[in-house]
Amino acid sequence: MLKKVIKYTDFNDTEREETFYFNLSKVEVAEMEMSVSGGWVAWVEKVVEAQSEPELIKIFKEVILKAYGEKSPDGRRFIKSEELSKEFSETGAFEVLFMELATDADAAAAFFNGIVPEAD
Repeated sequence: MLKKVIKYTDFNDTEREETFYFNLSKVEVAEMEMSVSGGWVAWVEKVVEAQSEPELIKIFKEVILKAYGEKSPDGRRFIKSEELSKEFSETGAFEVLFMELATDADAAAAFFNGIVPEAD
């Protein structure tokens, strides 16, 4: 699980600093991997090698929103839903994170490494 503190300005022009959580479960990673012929990781590598910016943009957005969630107060659950993802996508924090990943390869690599489960 990746815990990320993001500074952004909201729509009331108020500067904020909030903590957000991102995680992909082993099941989610397996589903993503099996969703594309030849594997999702291999497909992403091809997109990166081809430097297909429109596809990379889609991948960044998809992965950010798929990984976003909120920890339950007792820490037993990582809650995700389309509504939570949509709400996050409508914040300045999403914009800041998206632009960071789209413009900084090291930040993108750290994000992706942080959200995938550790190998057993």
